[in-house]
Amino acid sequence: MLTIPGLCWLCRMPLACPAWGICSRCTAAMPVAPPCCPCCGLPAMWTASPCGRCLLNPPSWDRLLLVTDYQPPLSKLVHRLKFAGATALAPALARLILLKVLDSRRRGDYFRPDVIVSAPLHARRAWRRGYNQSALLAIPLARWLNCEYQPTAVRRVRPTATQHQLTARQRRGNLKGAFRVDIPLAGRHMVIVDDVVTTGSTVAEIARLLKKQGAATIQVWCLCRTL
Repeated sequence: MLTIPGLCWLCRMPLACPAWGICSRCTAAMPVAPPCCPCCGLPAMWTASPCGRCLLNPPSWDRLLLVTDYQPPLSKLVHRLKFAGATALAPALARLILLKVLDSRRRGDYFRPDVIVSAPLHARRAWRRGYNQSALLAIPLARWLNCEYQPTAVRRVRPTATQHQLTARQRRGNLKGAFRVDIPLAGRHMVIVDDVVTTGSTVAEIARLLKKQGAATIQVWCLCRTL
């Protein structure tokens, strides 16, 4: 019986391991983000300690891990996953986050999470799209890292305007009262998975609610951080 080999999503060459989705050559050729603050994920001189921005105004979360800046080719793959229904891309993109997590563990600055959650969509938007792209990234990550995935830990209870159409100030106001966390999280180490972090308003509001429920630490893992 003949088998059809998996092809790399970028170069379209056959994959030695079809489950990877993106070949090792294309993975190695991904643009590398500049040195970034380990807390906010924005460019900084030092990567071992929080930047001045975080010291003056700490974000709601404790650490942010990103694959790279929002630029091609990764930005095009994220757009296909998010808006073109290419859900088969999700495991390949989740693996890119996993590689960053494993690299963090090798450096000794990895905090093993107890629970992974995804940035939620409102039920109406999820119904229109048919899926939550952040959940599709979080599910394999939880399985690979042997962590608990809580799909309903964070719920979006109020529909909001699309974030990418708003300014930073409008984004913050747009999300007030949009989320709800109803489960106790006392002493648990959390990870919020999102596809793209721009101003950080969405993950900041979720992290604030998780901390309010007693979460010990909160990390944000994303594919792209707009730098």
